[in-house]
Amino acid sequence: MKVLVIGGGGREHALCWKLKRSPSVSEVICAPGNPGIAKDARCINVNAGDIDGLVDLVRKEQPRLVVVGPEVPLVAGLADRLRAENFAVFGPNRAAAELEGSKSFAKTLMDEAGVPTAAFETHTDPDAAETCIRNWSAPIVIKASGLAAGKGVIIAQTVDEAVAVARDMLAGNSFGDAGSQVVIEEFLEGEEASCLFVVSGDTILPLDSSQDHKALLDDDKGPNTGGMGAYSPAPCVTKEIADEVLETIARPVIAALKDRGIEFIGTLYAGIMLTDDGPKALEFNVRFGDPECQPLMSRLKSDLGEVLLAAAEKRLDGVTLDWDEHAALTVVVASDGYPGSFVKGQIIGGLDDVEAVGTTVFHAGTGEKDGAIVNSGGRVLGVTALGDSVAEAQQTVYTALKYLDWPGGFYRKDIGWRALKREKSE
Repeated sequence: MKVLVIGGGGREHALCWKLKRSPSVSEVICAPGNPGIAKDARCINVNAGDIDGLVDLVRKEQPRLVVVGPEVPLVAGLADRLRAENFAVFGPNRAAAELEGSKSFAKTLMDEAGVPTAAFETHTDPDAAETCIRNWSAPIVIKASGLAAGKGVIIAQTVDEAVAVARDMLAGNSFGDAGSQVVIEEFLEGEEASCLFVVSGDTILPLDSSQDHKALLDDDKGPNTGGMGAYSPAPCVTKEIADEVLETIARPVIAALKDRGIEFIGTLYAGIMLTDDGPKALEFNVRFGDPECQPLMSRLKSDLGEVLLAAAEKRLDGVTLDWDEHAALTVVVASDGYPGSFVKGQIIGGLDDVEAVGTTVFHAGTGEKDGAIVNSGGRVLGVTALGDSVAEAQQTVYTALKYLDWPGGFYRKDIGWRALKREKSE
């Protein structure tokens, strides 16, 4: 079958890479794609935010399956438009995508469904937000309610800092319209992990666990980013914890959507905190995580095309997933200055040498100029390897990265440290 993937980042490269290797898939198309994706798919330059252009593209190409990678077109209702024309789509409709599009909506739904989560309040008025913050203790979490590319969460260490952050968000200085409403949450202590599910109506199929590193710098310091690396499986997520997340977080929130007349078809991403009181939901995304998708696709042995088509056609019941027993780890290479401003158009060399060590390089923010690969975004590459352990996968990636020729790029040197600590203790 022909599959069209929407998007042009590292997540979409991992999906195209896996779909190309799926026996059920005869051709992979990607819009808009990137130079790395072009090795695994036929790229067509239609932006992921151009809903009308994407609908026209689907009409022209007539794919058997459309896989929507990023959150923006989902929140904008692309899946609704395509389903109205009887195309098979893997990705939730606009109403279900509000789980990610509005953190306020997600928290309210969690509250209704009895999903364990942090105490919270939502505010649009700066004075009311300040009153709430001063009634709580620090550290305290301030979130922009709207889409902020994974960067709209600030953990304030003092009350005064939290007040300043909330006022800045509500004034539109930090995240524009995404911060016109803020969610103020209690700070949860524990270890964070990612639990993803392929969902089709009442059928929920768990993926193996993963864990990402959101902080910019080593030792989990610096501002939050969209993710500086990830690995799978996450040793902190035992089978018992995975089952608990399924029953106390995933099933209740999907049921709560159904009670509102909203059917969910796509990926449910639950960011969870493993607290002393059990797993609690931090937030939901409605697509594969980036960079979690890269190690997950590297470990998935099942035919991804068959799985996603079954979900899109509401026949997921009975489908199972087969996983490689090896661990996989991804290190993100970002442009110097990210998540702030950075210089684009820098030539990136040594990519063949990096892969020759035994890695797969997934392209995220790359472009092409005069035949050379250049950086075009903040998070640029996801260098990924398999290993008998997280430690072995990590060693392969960092050995490979020594061959990367890009002075303007940087990466964390400690991706996977929590898993390594557990592996050593065991």
